[in-house]
Amino acid sequence: MGTKIETITLTIAGNDIVFEPTMVAYNQLQNEAATGKNVAGTLRDYLMKVVAPDSKAALVEILARPGATVQVATALNGEYAPELEIAVKR
Repeated sequence: MGTKIETITLTIAGNDIVFEPTMVAYNQLQNEAATGKNVAGTLRDYLMKVVAPDSKAALVEILARPGATVQVATALNGEYAPELEIAVKR
């Protein structure tokens, strides 16, 4: 029995880009980003790790644009790991 891969499709600059994020890749991103070193490179590595093979070439072209890496990662992670509503009870 195979594991179902969750996919998220983002339409970026007219291209449908399919991502297959995982908890392992997401947690690794969080750990690496926490160091504060080369955040753009860390985000790019993450996106290239979780992009579907058929979308990789289109993503490479998109990421060549200034600011694209942060914008794409923010949109993807907003869908993959939306903010929780948390309240403190006293």
